[in-house]
Amino acid sequence: MDRFSEAQRRQWSAFMRASHPEINAQAAQLMDDFRLVSHQIYRLSDMNLEESGLSYAQYRVLMSLRFNEWTGQCDGLNPSEISAKQGTSRNTISSLIRSLEENGLIERQLDMNDRRRFNIHLSEAGREKMIEQSNDHIELINQLFAVLSTEEMEVLSTLLQKLSQRAATLKE
Repeated sequence: MDRFSEAQRRQWSAFMRASHPEINAQAAQLMDDFRLVSHQIYRLSDMNLEESGLSYAQYRVLMSLRFNEWTGQCDGLNPSEISAKQGTSRNTISSLIRSLEENGLIERQLDMNDRRRFNIHLSEAGREKMIEQSNDHIELINQLFAVLSTEEMEVLSTLLQKLSQRAATLKE
């Protein structure tokens, strides 16, 4: 559902209660609000990266690989590790890896400990692209969250972590 006026929000809530009397209407509204904000942020991130030729999902993979390097873990990451870090399916990660490799932004190398597996590393071009794009992305983050005070950001972070933990337990 896209942005609703207050009257439309009340109508939606009434519809949900009529359709599902057991529903927590406030929780349903929060779910819709959360989905809308999440979608908007994802679209903003994609638009911010549009000129670079990267999708936000590709940028996140590059950033994950760069973080791995920064922490001194220079063996790279295997696709399963990337998938787990991104919270994305193996199929999606495989597609992202393929496109990033075709564009020369990452490289595959056999895992020296297990020759049945391979690890993904940033190429020099990928490292440069990620560093170049991270400045614009950081500016977007700063602009987006400037509307919140430090205290509001702390509360939001705590609440989002709580929801994330709950979602993880429901998934099991």
